[in-house]
Order: sequence, then C-alpha cells, then structure tokens
Amino acid sequence: MNLSEEILYLSRTDVEKLNISIEEIIKAVENAFREKAAGKVEMPPKPGIHPRKDAFIHAMPAFLKETNSAGMKWVSGFPENPKRGLPYVSGLIVLNDTETGFPICVMDCTWVTAKRTGAATAVAAKCLANRDAEKLEILGCGAQGRSNLEALLAICRSLKELRAYDVNKENLGRYVKEMTAKHGVHVAPAESPRQTVEDCDIVASAGPILITPHPVIEASWFKNGGFACALDFDSYWKPEAMHSMDKFCTDDRKQFEYYKMQRYLANAPRIYAELSEVVAGKKAGREHEEERIMSMNLGIAIEDIATAKIIYEKAKKTHAGNTLQL
Repeated sequence: MNLSEEILYLSRTDVEKLNISIEEIIKAVENAFREKAAGKVEMPPKPGIHPRKDAFIHAMPAFLKETNSAGMKWVSGFPENPKRGLPYVSGLIVLNDTETGFPICVMDCTWVTAKRTGAATAVAAKCLANRDAEKLEILGCGAQGRSNLEALLAICRSLKELRAYDVNKENLGRYVKEMTAKHGVHVAPAESPRQTVEDCDIVASAGPILITPHPVIEASWFKNGGFACALDFDSYWKPEAMHSMDKFCTDDRKQFEYYKMQRYLANAPRIYAELSEVVAGKKAGREHEEERIMSMNLGIAIEDIATAKIIYEKAKKTHAGNTLQL
C-alpha cells in the first residue's frame, strides 16, 4: 500500500498518553506567533456555522512555513453540552502532507484546544503582565480554566495567591479541590466575580462565548497594573472595563474584524497590537508597572496546528494511535 493511502488516527486518550508538557506547547505556540509576525503563516479568518443559539462549528485552517505544518481544526462549542454531561468543545484536527496535500493524521482536538489556549495566555502574560505578579484569578472553571492555570503557573513563577469563580458552585468546588491537589498550590473559591477580580494582578476569564453577552466586570474592579486575558470575548467584561485599558491586544486583527461582522464584540476597543507583534518586538508590550492591559485571545489556527505537529511527531516515534486506510 502507498503511504499516501494511510492515515494515523489519534483518539483523545492517545493524545493525552503522549504526555506533551505544557512547556513544550508554550514554546510551540510562541514560535508560531513569531512566524506570524515574520509573515510566514497562511491563516484565513475561520468561517463558521451556528446550528443553535450561541453555538458554533468552525473551520480553522493554517499553514506554518517555518515548521512545514499544514492542517485544519473542525471544532464546535455548544453551551448546553455540560447540562447533557458533554464537554462544551469537541472536534477534530486534520494534518496534511505539504508535498502531496494528502491527510496524514486525524486527532481529537479537545485536549489540544484546551492546552494551546492556556499556552497562548501564558505567552501573552510573558509580554504584558508585571513580572512580579502574585495574584491570579480564573473566571470559569471548565477545561480552559484548568489549562490556563497550568500554563500561567509554568510562566509566572511569582504567583502566590490563586482565586477562582464559577456560576456553578459544584464546578467551582471540584475545580478548587482538583487544582489544589494537582499543582500543589492553594486555590481559594470566590463568592462573586467582583471578589475574584479586585486587586488581582492577572485575570483570565473563560466562560461561554455569547453573541449577546451579559457582562458584569466593572472598570473600577480592575487594578492599575493588572493584566487580563479575555478568552470568552466580552462575555464577562463591560464595555467601560475594556475601554479602561491602556493597551488592548488580540491574537489576530482579521479574525477580530470577522467576528465583529458576525455580530460579536460590538463594543470592543481599538486594537493596539496583535500578540505576534508584541512577541516579535514590533510593538511594545508592558512599558510600566501601572499599565492596565488586556489581550482578547480569540483562539487561532496556528496555535492548534503548531501543537498538533509536535503531537503527531511524538506519536510517530512512539507508535501511538492506529493506522487507517483512506
């Protein structure tokens, strides 16, 4: 059989068993942003369909020239899934051979999506948070809340006080118990978003993404010198809170404008810089301790494909997964 007629399939369990570290993923994602800044990636804004209210299914293709990586993530986010006992995010990543175009690997995307999102937050924090940040807050205790905590702990070594909030008290209690045990650090539960955000050095919000949000975070709650990463767009942040930032960044301008055309982000501020520009030194990151900075990371395909590439390479070396016929 011709090798082009075979494809490697990696289930979520296969992907997890490879034990790719968060540090490896942070490095891969940071390098992907450097490639983007150098004009060495191809990544159109992700088109999507919306079968249910506030639900999406997106196609996310990308090509990274430097690492010779090409593929697409087909991913969904359905807010009602947790009530059914299902994860909010599900989907697949397909990697392609760049010489023939043939698909070479299909893998579950849920682990990849969570980890690369946390990694992108960590990359942003390296450039935009104060180096001596001690207090971290997580809003939303799902998969993203877990991966963001893990990634930020790997980058921000000065963190001492950790707080978390979730509208679902059972989720919050489980998160506090599991994350304290996993990372060996005490995570304190907060009673309200205000209690969580006030006096925090780093705030990561990771709730559901909503076309018509019901934000609660006030500008006065966010401290001078704080860094916020809004993974749920403007779902938690009131317009005046976003506009109070000295610098407002995102991971991709074209994607940002595409979302605005789709009726998201109606009251978002003017973009100061793309994260890739800051990572590559084309735009200044944090310039003084009192700056209020937000990065609204939309989640972009280069992060997925960069992460999927290292997973695929390790899977080939360790003979993980199953080979299927096309």
